[in-house]
Amino acid sequence: MKKCFVIYNNQSGKSKANNYIYKIYDILEKYGYETTIVYTKYKHHAEDIVYEIDDADLVIAAGGDGTFSEVMMGNLRRKKPLLLGNLPIGTTNDVGHMYGYKKNLLSNLTLLLEGSVKNVDVCTINGQIFTYVAGFGNFLNIAYDTPRKLKKKFGKLGYLIYGLSAVRDNLKFFDIHYKIDGVSYHGKYSLVFITNSDRVAGVNDIYQNVKLDDGKFEVIFCNLTSKREMVRRLCLLSIKHIDQIPGFTFYQTDHLEMKIEDIQNTPWCIDGERLEGNSSTYTFRILRNVKLLVPSKNEENLFTK
Repeated sequence: MKKCFVIYNNQSGKSKANNYIYKIYDILEKYGYETTIVYTKYKHHAEDIVYEIDDADLVIAAGGDGTFSEVMMGNLRRKKPLLLGNLPIGTTNDVGHMYGYKKNLLSNLTLLLEGSVKNVDVCTINGQIFTYVAGFGNFLNIAYDTPRKLKKKFGKLGYLIYGLSAVRDNLKFFDIHYKIDGVSYHGKYSLVFITNSDRVAGVNDIYQNVKLDDGKFEVIFCNLTSKREMVRRLCLLSIKHIDQIPGFTFYQTDHLEMKIEDIQNTPWCIDGERLEGNSSTYTFRILRNVKLLVPSKNEENLFTK
């Protein structure tokens, strides 16, 4: 039989997956896999687990976006990376929704196992990978500072409850120099997003025609000044893409260099987690042709090939 490892974060989302563990074994056996489920016990444990696996035909990250990011990081540290799949059970699950997953865990597992292997681009910030989003500036701390008890009790609404109480009306501005495709720019911005996804913070189709294998990532610089104005403009996402909304400057590139003059102890958020370490200079690049097993549901929309 083929060998599968499921790396399971039972702290993700509302942890309903505990009720389906034995059915997960049964489904994987039906598809010809001998399965080992390994529970994560601490931050970055998923990264260590996949790095230390001797060999496997498939490794499934069962958790939220942060768990998937950790598994991807550990896999890319290996001399010979393994084939990965993502089984979302987190709170927001931007990556999972982008690939066409719904709420039923067992149906999602079947979608994955009946999917296809694709070459996916993976972004890096100062050499550290992130699977779909890196953000800097106002609001971004909400992703990693929202108490776990709020997320478990209210799901995505927990982020909103915490955010409304934590964010001031007047937004901070950051003096940023950056270079894209050899051209230098300078300005003051309240928010920066670097993504390789068409869904961010629970919003679908945030950009037009995003492809996950085109060798490009998407960049947004925002210069809006108040929380009220930010919320008002973001409400337009229901009828427009973000690159069409005033106050947001949009680029597509494979290389971005950035220097933040006054970082003000504001960390980056990558894949919903706080980026460890502190720096004023950042370089973003892209890794090509990372193999990933994905559902076929949205394949035509997400890939060029």
